[in-house]
Amino acid sequence: MAIADWLMIIAVLVGPIIAVQLTRYLDNLKERKERKLAIFKVLMATRAYNVSWTHVEALNRIDLEFDHNNKKEKAVIAAWKEYLDILSNSSISPEQWGMKRIDLMVELLHKMSRVLDYDFDKTHIKNSFYSPMAHGAIEDEQVALRRGLLEVLEGKRQIPISFSNIESSEK
Repeated sequence: MAIADWLMIIAVLVGPIIAVQLTRYLDNLKERKERKLAIFKVLMATRAYNVSWTHVEALNRIDLEFDHNNKKEKAVIAAWKEYLDILSNSSISPEQWGMKRIDLMVELLHKMSRVLDYDFDKTHIKNSFYSPMAHGAIEDEQVALRRGLLEVLEGKRQIPISFSNIESSEK
């Protein structure tokens, strides 16, 4: 057999293996990007509701999905750490905390958008979302109801009870 014949046999045997490995590699890359994209989409969709469960879960997945060794993704992780630091900082006034939190969240989302090839500027990220006033009112009412119920259960508050239209038993 000639060298060309041996090369043909090797190509026939090794070709499918290489094709499968290449396909798996490309699928893994796609899956990693999809997981990062899912985090970004949740954070963008819930940026007006920063205490929602899905928002918090997406934030906590950043360390898992973004690569510390990739230069662009390392910037996302650094922005996340800075944002996380302000979230647990109670030493500044609530007004300053709120403004700083928003600025750092915008910075985080902007860095993520760059990594994921979205062209969002910081102004768009900060201002382009819809949050009905009714949602805020409902959330405030739920907080008030929970606090009131806890105060009753803890014995700090009583439930006022009044009776009306009671027929007298004396006739």
